Amino acid sequence: MLNAIPLILAAFLAVGIIVIGCFYLVSPERISGSFGLKPPASDADTRAWLRLKGIRDVACGLVVLTMMLTAGGRSAGIALLVEAIIPLGDMSIILGSGGSKSRALSIHGVTCAVMLVVGLLLIYPI
Repeated sequence: MLNAIPLILAAFLAVGIIVIGCFYLVSPERISGSFGLKPPASDADTRAWLRLKGIRDVACGLVVLTMMLTAGGRSAGIALLVEAIIPLGDMSIILGSGGSKSRALSIHGVTCAVMLVVGLLLIYPI
């Protein structure tokens, strides 16, 4: 049972980032304000850039799910550890750009920490 918990958490992380990515693809103006930076201009070029983030998020979630289904928990854990660079980078950019410290730490920082913990539990089960 203890080994199933990290797998379930990894699946929730993967599905969650896929859902967020879909929001960026479908309605980037609505979700971009929750990122932690001042919402960008609402023009076609900006929407295209925000949709790039959506594709990135969907692909990252699919990588974790694919690893879980084809290679197992250890590979999914390694993928989570590598992908934890993304929320760490997002948090760093928000903090360095004068964005919302609370969102940087609570959204991106916590996501990074959870990804690291779950990844390590998948690699080194208790």
